[in-house]
Amino acid sequence: MILYPAIDLKDGHAVRLVKGEMDQATVFNDDPAAQARAFVDAGCEWLHLVDLNGAFAGEPVNAAPVEAILAACPVPAQLGGGIRDMATIERWLDKGLARVILGTVAVENPDLVREAARAFPGQVAVGLDAREGRVATRGWAEDTDVMVTDLARRFEDAGIAAIIYTDINRDGAMQGPNVAATEALARAVDIPVIASGGVSSMQDLVALRDTGVIKGAISGRALYDGAIDLAEALDALKS
Repeated sequence: MILYPAIDLKDGHAVRLVKGEMDQATVFNDDPAAQARAFVDAGCEWLHLVDLNGAFAGEPVNAAPVEAILAACPVPAQLGGGIRDMATIERWLDKGLARVILGTVAVENPDLVREAARAFPGQVAVGLDAREGRVATRGWAEDTDVMVTDLARRFEDAGIAAIIYTDINRDGAMQGPNVAATEALARAVDIPVIASGGVSSMQDLVALRDTGVIKGAISGRALYDGAIDLAEALDALKS
Protein backbone atom coordinates (compact mmCIF):
# COMPACT_ATOMS: atom_id res chain seq x y z
CA MET A 1 0.00 0.00 0.00
CA ILE A 2 1.36 3.40 -1.00
CA LEU A 3 1.35 6.22 1.56
CA TYR A 4 0.72 9.62 -0.02
CA PRO A 5 1.75 12.63 2.10
CA ALA A 6 -0.78 15.40 1.50
CA ILE A 7 -0.06 19.05 0.83
CA ASP A 8 -3.24 21.11 0.76
CA LEU A 9 -2.71 24.56 -0.71
CA LYS A 10 -4.61 27.66 0.37
CA ASP A 11 -3.46 31.17 -0.52
CA GLY A 12 0.00 29.80 -1.38
CA HIS A 13 0.50 28.06 1.97
CA ALA A 14 0.49 24.41 3.02
CA VAL A 15 -2.55 24.06 5.29
CA ARG A 16 -4.94 21.51 6.73
CA LEU A 17 -8.66 21.98 7.06
CA VAL A 18 -11.07 20.34 9.49
CA LYS A 19 -13.90 18.53 7.67
CA GLY A 20 -13.33 20.66 4.59
CA GLU A 21 -14.15 23.98 6.24
CA MET A 22 -12.07 26.73 4.61
CA ASP A 23 -12.44 28.98 7.66
CA GLN A 24 -10.81 26.28 9.80
CA ALA A 25 -7.46 26.24 8.04
CA THR A 26 -4.25 25.74 9.99
CA VAL A 27 -1.09 26.89 8.21
CA PHE A 28 1.67 24.31 8.62
CA ASN A 29 4.24 25.69 6.20
CA ASP A 30 4.61 28.96 4.31
CA ASP A 31 6.86 27.19 1.79
CA PRO A 32 4.98 24.24 0.25
CA ALA A 33 7.98 23.23 -1.88
CA ALA A 34 10.15 22.96 1.24
CA GLN A 35 7.44 20.84 2.86
CA ALA A 36 7.34 18.60 -0.20
CA ARG A 37 11.12 18.19 -0.15
CA ALA A 38 10.95 17.18 3.52
CA PHE A 39 8.45 14.45 2.64
CA VAL A 40 10.66 13.27 -0.22
CA ASP A 41 13.73 13.27 2.04
CA ALA A 42 11.81 11.00 4.41
CA GLY A 43 11.37 8.52 1.57
CA CYS A 44 7.89 9.04 0.12
CA GLU A 45 7.24 7.64 -3.35
CA TRP A 46 4.32 9.94 -4.24
CA LEU A 47 2.91 13.32 -3.24
CA HIS A 48 -0.78 14.22 -3.02
CA LEU A 49 -1.54 17.89 -3.74
CA VAL A 50 -4.83 19.76 -3.46
CA ASP A 51 -5.55 23.28 -4.70
CA LEU A 52 -8.20 24.21 -2.14
CA ASN A 53 -8.86 27.66 -3.57
CA GLY A 54 -9.09 26.09 -7.02
CA ALA A 55 -11.74 23.63 -5.85
CA PHE A 56 -14.01 26.55 -4.99
CA ALA A 57 -13.02 28.76 -7.93
CA GLY A 58 -13.38 26.00 -10.51
CA GLU A 59 -9.95 26.75 -11.97
CA PRO A 60 -6.34 26.55 -10.78
CA VAL A 61 -5.46 29.20 -8.18
CA ASN A 62 -2.32 27.84 -6.50
CA ALA A 63 -0.43 27.10 -9.70
CA ALA A 64 2.80 28.75 -8.53
CA PRO A 65 3.36 26.59 -5.43
CA VAL A 66 2.36 23.45 -7.36
CA GLU A 67 4.91 24.26 -10.06
CA ALA A 68 7.54 24.93 -7.38
CA ILE A 69 6.84 21.51 -5.86
CA LEU A 70 7.10 19.80 -9.24
CA ALA A 71 10.41 21.55 -9.89
CA ALA A 72 11.83 20.68 -6.48
CA CYS A 73 10.77 17.05 -6.13
CA PRO A 74 11.75 13.99 -8.18
CA VAL A 75 8.81 11.82 -7.10
CA PRO A 76 5.48 11.72 -8.98
CA ALA A 77 2.68 13.94 -7.74
CA GLN A 78 -1.09 13.89 -8.15
CA LEU A 79 -3.21 17.04 -7.96
CA GLY A 80 -6.88 17.78 -7.41
CA GLY A 81 -8.86 21.00 -7.13
CA GLY A 82 -10.28 23.15 -9.92
CA ILE A 83 -9.42 20.79 -12.78
CA ARG A 84 -12.58 20.80 -14.84
CA ASP A 85 -11.69 20.91 -18.55
CA MET A 86 -9.34 19.21 -21.01
CA ALA A 87 -7.18 22.31 -21.43
CA THR A 88 -6.40 22.41 -17.71
CA ILE A 89 -5.74 18.66 -17.64
CA GLU A 90 -3.31 18.93 -20.56
CA ARG A 91 -1.60 21.96 -19.08
CA TRP A 92 -0.91 20.26 -15.76
CA LEU A 93 0.34 17.05 -17.32
CA ASP A 94 2.59 19.05 -19.64
CA LYS A 95 4.07 20.73 -16.57
CA GLY A 96 5.15 17.36 -15.19
CA LEU A 97 2.24 16.33 -13.00
CA ALA A 98 1.97 12.54 -12.94
CA ARG A 99 -1.77 12.36 -12.33
CA VAL A 100 -4.75 14.70 -12.26
CA ILE A 101 -7.67 14.09 -9.92
CA LEU A 102 -11.13 14.91 -11.27
CA GLY A 103 -13.81 15.36 -8.64
CA THR A 104 -16.63 17.75 -9.43
CA VAL A 105 -16.61 16.93 -13.14
CA ALA A 106 -16.95 13.23 -12.33
CA VAL A 107 -20.49 14.11 -11.24
CA GLU A 108 -21.25 17.01 -13.56
CA ASN A 109 -19.47 15.89 -16.73
CA PRO A 110 -18.54 12.19 -16.59
CA ASP A 111 -17.90 12.15 -20.33
CA LEU A 112 -14.94 14.45 -19.74
CA VAL A 113 -13.46 11.92 -17.32
CA ARG A 114 -13.78 9.20 -19.95
CA GLU A 115 -12.28 11.40 -22.66
CA ALA A 116 -9.35 12.37 -20.44
CA ALA A 117 -8.70 8.78 -19.37
CA ARG A 118 -8.56 7.70 -23.02
CA ALA A 119 -6.26 10.59 -23.95
CA PHE A 120 -3.93 10.19 -20.96
CA PRO A 121 -3.82 6.53 -19.90
CA GLY A 122 -2.74 6.04 -16.30
CA GLN A 123 -2.77 9.76 -15.56
CA VAL A 124 -6.39 10.41 -14.61
CA ALA A 125 -7.90 9.60 -11.22
CA VAL A 126 -11.37 10.31 -9.87
CA GLY A 127 -11.85 11.95 -6.49
CA LEU A 128 -15.00 10.82 -4.71
CA ASP A 129 -15.63 12.95 -1.62
CA ALA A 130 -18.60 11.93 0.46
CA ARG A 131 -20.77 12.72 3.45
CA GLU A 132 -22.78 9.75 4.71
CA GLY A 133 -22.00 7.88 1.50
CA ARG A 134 -23.22 10.64 -0.84
CA VAL A 135 -20.88 12.56 -3.12
CA ALA A 136 -20.16 16.25 -2.45
CA THR A 137 -18.79 18.60 -5.11
CA ARG A 138 -17.32 22.09 -5.64
CA GLY A 139 -14.88 22.04 -2.76
CA TRP A 140 -17.29 19.92 -0.70
CA ALA A 141 -19.67 22.89 -0.59
CA GLU A 142 -22.49 21.18 -2.51
CA ASP A 143 -24.05 17.86 -1.53
CA THR A 144 -25.62 15.55 -4.10
CA ASP A 145 -27.89 12.51 -3.99
CA VAL A 146 -25.30 10.45 -5.87
CA MET A 147 -24.04 7.43 -3.93
CA VAL A 148 -20.27 6.88 -3.98
CA THR A 149 -20.42 3.25 -5.08
CA ASP A 150 -22.92 3.98 -7.86
CA LEU A 151 -20.71 6.70 -9.30
CA ALA A 152 -17.57 4.60 -8.99
CA ARG A 153 -19.18 1.75 -10.92
CA ARG A 154 -19.97 4.11 -13.80
CA PHE A 155 -16.24 4.49 -14.40
CA GLU A 156 -15.45 0.79 -14.21
CA ASP A 157 -14.70 0.58 -17.94
CA ALA A 158 -13.26 4.10 -18.35
CA GLY A 159 -9.61 3.22 -17.73
CA ILE A 160 -9.05 5.59 -14.81
CA ALA A 161 -5.91 5.02 -12.75
CA ALA A 162 -7.44 5.23 -9.28
CA ILE A 163 -10.29 6.43 -7.11
CA ILE A 164 -9.42 8.68 -4.17
CA TYR A 165 -12.19 8.20 -1.63
CA THR A 166 -12.51 10.84 1.10
CA ASP A 167 -14.90 10.66 4.01
CA ILE A 168 -15.37 14.39 4.55
CA ASN A 169 -16.50 14.05 8.16
CA ARG A 170 -13.20 12.33 8.99
CA ASP A 171 -10.92 14.70 7.07
CA GLY A 172 -8.51 16.61 9.29
CA ALA A 173 -10.37 15.48 12.41
CA MET A 174 -7.71 12.97 13.54
CA GLN A 175 -10.44 10.44 14.37
CA GLY A 176 -9.38 7.61 12.08
CA PRO A 177 -10.45 6.77 8.53
CA ASN A 178 -13.70 5.14 7.55
CA VAL A 179 -12.09 1.76 6.93
CA ALA A 180 -15.36 -0.11 6.43
CA ALA A 181 -16.74 2.26 3.79
CA THR A 182 -13.42 2.44 1.98
CA GLU A 183 -13.04 -1.33 1.96
CA ALA A 184 -16.61 -1.76 0.73
CA LEU A 185 -15.92 0.60 -2.17
CA ALA A 186 -12.66 -1.17 -3.01
CA ARG A 187 -14.46 -4.52 -3.10
CA ALA A 188 -17.29 -3.10 -5.24
CA VAL A 189 -15.06 -2.01 -8.14
CA ASP A 190 -11.93 -3.21 -9.90
CA ILE A 191 -10.41 0.29 -9.90
CA PRO A 192 -7.61 0.80 -7.33
CA VAL A 193 -8.95 2.72 -4.32
CA ILE A 194 -6.92 5.17 -2.23
CA ALA A 195 -8.21 6.07 1.24
CA SER A 196 -8.32 9.68 2.40
CA GLY A 197 -9.68 11.46 5.46
CA GLY A 198 -8.83 10.84 9.09
CA VAL A 199 -5.68 8.73 8.68
CA SER A 200 -4.04 9.68 11.97
CA SER A 201 -1.95 6.79 13.31
CA MET A 202 0.11 3.77 12.34
CA GLN A 203 -2.82 1.65 13.49
CA ASP A 204 -5.00 3.37 10.88
CA LEU A 205 -2.48 2.63 8.15
CA VAL A 206 -2.19 -1.00 9.22
CA ALA A 207 -5.98 -1.38 9.32
CA LEU A 208 -6.27 -0.03 5.77
CA ARG A 209 -3.40 -2.20 4.53
CA ASP A 210 -4.77 -5.31 6.18
CA THR A 211 -8.03 -5.11 4.23
CA GLY A 212 -5.93 -6.47 1.37
CA VAL A 213 -7.87 -4.42 -1.18
CA ILE A 214 -7.06 -0.76 -0.44
CA LYS A 215 -4.11 0.30 -2.59
CA GLY A 216 -3.12 3.59 -0.98
CA ALA A 217 -3.67 5.99 1.90
CA ILE A 218 -3.40 9.76 2.08
CA SER A 219 -2.35 11.47 5.30
CA GLY A 220 -1.76 15.12 6.06
CA ARG A 221 -2.37 16.51 9.53
CA ALA A 222 -0.96 13.43 11.28
CA LEU A 223 2.34 13.90 9.46
CA TYR A 224 2.50 17.60 10.33
CA ASP A 225 1.54 17.01 13.95
CA GLY A 226 3.98 14.13 14.33
CA ALA A 227 1.29 11.56 15.12
CA ILE A 228 2.73 9.54 12.23
CA ASP A 229 6.47 9.48 11.56
CA LEU A 230 6.63 9.33 7.77
CA ALA A 231 9.92 7.44 7.50
CA GLU A 232 8.83 4.85 10.07
CA ALA A 233 5.44 4.45 8.41
CA LEU A 234 6.97 3.92 4.99
CA ASP A 235 9.31 1.28 6.38
CA ALA A 236 6.47 -0.47 8.18
CA LEU A 237 4.27 -0.57 5.09
CA LYS A 238 7.07 -2.09 3.04
CA SER A 239 7.69 -4.91 5.51
